Amino acid sequence: MATDSPGSGLIERTVKIKRCAAVVKGGRRFSFAAMVVVGDGKGKVGCGYGKANEVPPSVDKANKQATRSMVEVPLVDGSIPHQVKGRFGAAKVILLPAGAGTGVIAGSAVRAVCEAAGIKNILTKSFGSNNPVTLVKATLNALEQLRTEEEIQRLRGVEL
Repeated sequence: MATDSPGSGLIERTVKIKRCAAVVKGGRRFSFAAMVVVGDGKGKVGCGYGKANEVPPSVDKANKQATRSMVEVPLVDGSIPHQVKGRFGAAKVILLPAGAGTGVIAGSAVRAVCEAAGIKNILTKSFGSNNPVTLVKATLNALEQLRTEEEIQRLRGVEL
């Protein structure tokens, strides 16, 4: 599932592949939807959702959308700067910074986002929906809210 794209230096993780069936005159027609997380391992991560009649094209579409929608994540010593809560639909995620050596303690969907972003130590807890698609979007919502100490000082016009 996890692949490193040769040459581009991006980490690509396929989080979920869904199969949908439409009943037609000759039987069932299947289509596929893929959720992919792409990151550079240095603080940039994005997710994409692609649909097609076959699995490889749906993964390619999702990968293309994920690379376009990448966001910057501030990292402090391999972790996040502060605690943050993210939400998307019925999925809620809490991300807590952790000390060195803790590792990524997360479920599969949240883990994929954290590892693609380059976060080495983090504690997470998810509430509500356990749908991987909404969990990935809730995690990205949380990561978008992160701010560094310098950024907050600059926004407030305060110097310490």
